Amino acid sequence: MDLGMPRKDVIWAALVAIIWGVNFVAIHASLEHYPPFLLAGLRFLVLAIPTLLFVRRPQVQWRWLLGYGLGFGILQFAFLYLGMAAGMPAGLSSLVLQASAPFTVILAAVFLRERPGWPVLAGVAVALTGLGVIAGYRGLAVSLVPVLLVLAGALGWAIGNLCSRQAQPDAPFRFMMWMTVVPPIPFIALSLLVEGPERVGASLASAPTAWSANLGLAYTVILATVVGSGLWTSLLARNSASSVAPFSMLVPVAGFTAAWLVLGERPSGWELLGGVLIVGGVLWPHLQRRRTATSGAVRAQRHTASVDA
Repeated sequence: MDLGMPRKDVIWAALVAIIWGVNFVAIHASLEHYPPFLLAGLRFLVLAIPTLLFVRRPQVQWRWLLGYGLGFGILQFAFLYLGMAAGMPAGLSSLVLQASAPFTVILAAVFLRERPGWPVLAGVAVALTGLGVIAGYRGLAVSLVPVLLVLAGALGWAIGNLCSRQAQPDAPFRFMMWMTVVPPIPFIALSLLVEGPERVGASLASAPTAWSANLGLAYTVILATVVGSGLWTSLLARNSASSVAPFSMLVPVAGFTAAWLVLGERPSGWELLGGVLIVGGVLWPHLQRRRTATSGAVRAQRHTASVDA
């Protein structure tokens, strides 16, 4: 049974959660200037061009590459950006999107026949309790439609997780970079169709003076996509999806903290309690694994000592 990941991978997964949590503030800044579909298209376009020119395609089946681009790239960010543009606060968006973790565990159990051990299931349950505490406090202040949009984005993320896991890429970073080739054309087409050529043209024409929006876009492209998604893909390549996915529930802790410091979205006591439960739930299976390993080592030492005696 899978009880967790190596300590080094735990640290990397936590770092990705912090990067992605802060990214919600960056997205908030970018959405104040760019419409949602155009912003998503630009996010991937600036990576797709150098990828096609300079990055060798990983040795994976096209269906998994396209599936990863569809789930993680198109579905996740289309619905996330629409939800935030419709009024979801940055901190709350970082929370609701983490429904991708239980979605991933459920989809992995159904389609990949993964059977997570009881520490993973217990940790997810505790973390979901934390999510429920925060959602119960904040959810009443937000209309239902933005919440449903972000939840749809979470399902897209879970689909991408499974496709990444099935791809088993020989070079996870190149796999992540080639994923960026999939979303630009669909997003740009959607932007022209839904947001209109006039709005798109006006946003691009005034882009040189939109410093905060462009800094947010740069953070999203370089740190959230290249660094964060690259690390995440690498973690999924060498660990089970049900072990990696729960770390996404650390993202709202970083997201609420960043939104508090930058946007003035102050968390309440209930939100802080929920954050503690989320951190505890994510760390629980790994602490349990360490405890089990330590107990096993002690028993082995005692057995060796008794044999020697």
